[in-house]
Amino acid sequence: MIEVKKQDRGLLRVDTEECKGCGLCVEACPPKVIALSERLNHYGYRTANYAGAGCTGCGICFMVCPEPGAITVLRAVIHPAVAGGGLDAAIEGANPCASN
Repeated sequence: MIEVKKQDRGLLRVDTEECKGCGLCVEACPPKVIALSERLNHYGYRTANYAGAGCTGCGICFMVCPEPGAITVLRAVIHPAVAGGGLDAAIEGANPCASN
């Protein structure tokens, strides 16, 4: 069976200085691409960590996050001209979906 890889529709950024490691985003993420890091930030919290691929850009993690500025979600705008370039090529045209 051939596995078809879906193109990422979003990009997640976590500010490790703001994240308090509550895990609400981990539980709320539909594609399950967020996990708590094994490393601690300078406050001693295990912060959220994005897997680097698989984000749908839904913004649910942003909505459940109690810390202002901890999570930013960018939703990719895929234009036919950059469709073959992947998410990196489309980030320039990304619209901010949600940002604390």
